[in-house]
Amino acid sequence: MSIVLRRSLLRLLSGAGVTAGLSAAGGALADEPPSFVLTIKDHRFEPAELVVPANTKIKLVVRNLDPTPEEFESVSLRREKVIPGRGEGVVYIGPLSPGRYDMFGDFNPKTARGFIVAQ
Repeated sequence: MSIVLRRSLLRLLSGAGVTAGLSAAGGALADEPPSFVLTIKDHRFEPAELVVPANTKIKLVVRNLDPTPEEFESVSLRREKVIPGRGEGVVYIGPLSPGRYDMFGDFNPKTARGFIVAQ
């Protein structure tokens, strides 16, 4: 597409108020933090040690494959969220300094244990 055609198209769309919507939608996608998945299965976290980038806000998707609910909890991250049986939840974390952060399942603390490692 030529630059002249692009400019004409942008003028046409901006006159219709469409570019503002496109910019907002594009900006929302660009602002989405990186996503990581943590699974609960047999009352255990998989992986038990999840490595994430340091100094970056992340989206943690917690999927519970067990039929019973579990509460994702981390004292060091100051986060807790009940994840329904056979359901999922989202927890936003960070940005984190480099280090290891504990996590556990509050309903099954002896088996649902692990760490989030920011590096």
